[in-house]
This record gives sequence, structure tokens and C-alpha cells, in this order.
Amino acid sequence: MRLEQGRDRHPSEQVLEALARALQLDDDATAHLHDLARRDGPRRRARPRVERVRPGLLRMMDAWPNSPAFVIGRRMDVLAANRLAGALNPVCAAGGNMVRTLFLDPESRELYPHFDKVADETVASLRASAGADTDDPALFELVGELSLKSAHFRRLWARHEVRAKTSGEKVMRHPLVGELTVTYETLTVNGAAGQQLVVYHAEPGSASERALRLLATMTAEAPRTPAPRVRRAAER
Repeated sequence: MRLEQGRDRHPSEQVLEALARALQLDDDATAHLHDLARRDGPRRRARPRVERVRPGLLRMMDAWPNSPAFVIGRRMDVLAANRLAGALNPVCAAGGNMVRTLFLDPESRELYPHFDKVADETVASLRASAGADTDDPALFELVGELSLKSAHFRRLWARHEVRAKTSGEKVMRHPLVGELTVTYETLTVNGAAGQQLVVYHAEPGSASERALRLLATMTAEAPRTPAPRVRRAAER
């Protein structure tokens, strides 16, 4: 669309609202539309920064032995994770990228029985977290790589769906503790642009909660592997 391509730079609020109604956009997509409209041509980029997680946040996550928790950046890079998050989903321990691993690692289809639902939500969340910064070179590199290597990702990205990662439910099939259902809450990290804290938990008294506690016990002595510092593509 013209707004996303930066060709129509000064639409009025009335035009934007009319377009949102015509396209039947939800609140997340409407907010994304307004973000795109606020772009004012090419912007001079600040010097690339290394994304770091505050030590206090790391200590807080480590104090939750029975709650998987991790921090992601605006391109869904895993910046840090506690021990249980790494045990539940290996991409957290490796400090990788949630989107790249989901679409390029065949084991993701084993981990998520409802893979298509997770894939839809993840791509829509990537668009939401990237916001109007669609010319970010690191985002461009990530989308380009996945578009070349995954036809599934390419189709989903072409839909232009936007859905902020707030809360929800996931079914996971873990090789050690079997299938479990977890809910998640996503919180914005104040003072750290683009960072989000994601915390998983299970229904109290459920089989899934018992599975999480068992997994926590099995991995209690394993050292937490910190995620490597994530740099923008321009720094590599």
C-alpha cells in the first residue's frame, strides 16, 4: 500500500480512519496504519546500539524458578531468558531469533502441535513490534532471509497482518515432559525501546502446571546460558 511504501506521507486523520473502517482493521492494525502515516520520509539513523537487558530484570527472571520468562527485542531476538524458559524452548537458551527458528528449524513443528496458528501470530507480532520502522536494515535482512528460505513465511508476511503480542495460549509438545498448555503475558519494558518481557504460566493444579514443575526440577542445577548481545546488521 502507498503508506507502507512511504509514497503518501501526509494523509489526514479522517482519511486514515476512513481507510481503517473500509479495510475493517482491528485496533492493532489501525495503530500500525497511523504509525506508518507519521513517517516523514527517509530518516537519518542513530549509531547502531547493542541491545542489552538491565541486570535487575535478569535477576527478577532468575527469581522465578517455576515460570519461564524471556526478553525479546523489536525484531523478536531473544535477549535474555531464565533457566526454565531455555528448558521449555531451546531457542531461548541459544539466544536466537524467535521468527527465524520457528520457520527454519524443523523441530519447531514438533514443539508446536498447532504450528500454523503459532506461525500466523508470530508474523503478525513481528509486524506490530517493528512498527513503522520497516526500513530497519536488520529487519530487512531478517525478512529477506526468511522470504527466500520459507514459502510459508513469505505468504504470511505478504498478508500485512498486524497483531501485538499481549497475551494468549500455546500448546507445546516437550520431549521430556510431554504435551502441556501454557498461557503467556507480554509486558513492555519501560526505558528499553522495543524490549518486551514474556512470561509463561500454567493453570494452577493442572497437568500442565505439574509438567512445568517437573521440568524445573529436572533442570534446576543446569547453569543459565545468557543470550549473546544482539547487534544490528550494520554492526556485523
